[in-house]
Amino acid sequence: MSALVPKFDPVIHAPARLQIAALLCAVTNAEFATVRDAVGVSDSVMSKHLKLMEEAGYVRLIKASLDGRVRTRLAMTGKGRTAFAAHIQALQALVSVAENAGGAADLDLAEEAAE
Repeated sequence: MSALVPKFDPVIHAPARLQIAALLCAVTNAEFATVRDAVGVSDSVMSKHLKLMEEAGYVRLIKASLDGRVRTRLAMTGKGRTAFAAHIQALQALVSVAENAGGAADLDLAEEAAE
């Protein structure tokens, strides 16, 4: 059965990072605060998630001064977009496995126990 289980991207798979990736893949770039608020996390939690994503090459942080304040904008890289698309494909494959299982997993476990 393990051959049927899709492989997830561990950088993207965490719920908050999955939300961040989804939001950033929908736009060219977005302000840090906007994404943070949409995900519903604190600045420090958001920064930790972004650090992991940036280290993987999935997200680029763009800092610019506006009205005397430094603003951070976030952009998904090409590598990040590709990784997100692959992760979504793996999630869809998992859903397909679950929908098409038809109780076969229980049968396999019962057969293994009988051996």
